[in-house]
Amino acid sequence: MRLATLCRPSGLLLLGTLIACHTPQAGAGTPPPDAPPTPPGPADVRVALEPVTSELEQPTSVTHAGDGSDRLFVTQKTGLIRVIEGGALREAPFLDLSSRVSTTSEQGLLGLAFSPDYADDGRLFVNYTDLEGDTVIAEFTVSGDPNLADPASERVLLTVAQPYANHNGGGLAFGPDGYLYIGLGDGGAGGDPEGNGQDPRTLLGSLLRIDVNTRGDGETAGWAYAVPNDNPFVGRADAAPETWAYGLRNPWGFSFDRETGDLWIADVGQNAFEEVNRQPAGGPGGENYGWNRMEGPHCFDPAAPREPPERCDQTGLTLPVLSYSHASGDGRSVTGGYVYRGAALPELRGSYVFGDFVSGNIWRAVPEGDGYTRALLLEAAFPVVAFGEDESGELYVADFGGALYRFVAAE
Repeated sequence: MRLATLCRPSGLLLLGTLIACHTPQAGAGTPPPDAPPTPPGPADVRVALEPVTSELEQPTSVTHAGDGSDRLFVTQKTGLIRVIEGGALREAPFLDLSSRVSTTSEQGLLGLAFSPDYADDGRLFVNYTDLEGDTVIAEFTVSGDPNLADPASERVLLTVAQPYANHNGGGLAFGPDGYLYIGLGDGGAGGDPEGNGQDPRTLLGSLLRIDVNTRGDGETAGWAYAVPNDNPFVGRADAAPETWAYGLRNPWGFSFDRETGDLWIADVGQNAFEEVNRQPAGGPGGENYGWNRMEGPHCFDPAAPREPPERCDQTGLTLPVLSYSHASGDGRSVTGGYVYRGAALPELRGSYVFGDFVSGNIWRAVPEGDGYTRALLLEAAFPVVAFGEDESGELYVADFGGALYRFVAAE
């Protein structure tokens, strides 16, 4: 989560504008993975936003339960999970955690994921900041009423101490492998003063991968979960076994392509660059995405954060597939989205859609060479805080001011 004042870019981004290229430097890192085939359709796909509701309060994530009900679930920073059913916002919250959640700075209820077997086991998982300021990953179960979770059913899986009140990350998602992935920021402040991004021994600045269906070897929070045997750092004394990838500053929005299984991670930059990373399906994990040695595809010096050094050691780093600079005026805080797999917008199918919290720009990623360019879809007049998809793969975007919109074809 990150709060910012809404501003507008000084000019329009031309469709297909090339993102700033990376210049090879000393100890060059691993190049980004090969781009998939270009999605069908012209570069100037035309979409519009259809209002769903304007009665939310500081939404932070949007998802579905996968139970055939076609409901949408929206987390609010304040600690509530709201239900949208039949296009209408239900008055009663699905779950009220407001008495357990700190909302200081970027803290709050930040993420929600439903068990892949939710229709049978009724389990859901949340990512929130507790009253001590620490990140909590917890499991709840639905009550006898399908529109009410049981607040007394909480089972804490993991608690991660947060040294500062920002850069909490917050995302949760089940991968195609059935494991729960958890996004955590570097712990906050500026420049990663504790060096968490480049320290695989800490869970901060990382994407975690745990087994919530088995108990027995969770080394950080007792026995509430298991660590998959094929996690990349299992058995190593110099890294936390829960870690799937690291080198992240504040991953705000990661998702799996429901068709290919590819993992997309948007990572918020500091003073100069925003980035998007892509991990092809079936990879072994273990990526180091570079923070705080890199900001986007450029070297970073914590002692002089506004003056990127020309050269740095990039050995072992995985570079982003897409980035954009703050100086471009296109945005200052990336919000991760989804690869569109719905039916309503055939020209958009196969495109990764993402945006920027500050500028309100919404783009689709267009493969070019070994990376991607951005094609502008919309200039939203609101802080783009989260994207979501429904059971059919249709796409939604949330306004931090309280509204939710659905992507539709422009007339």
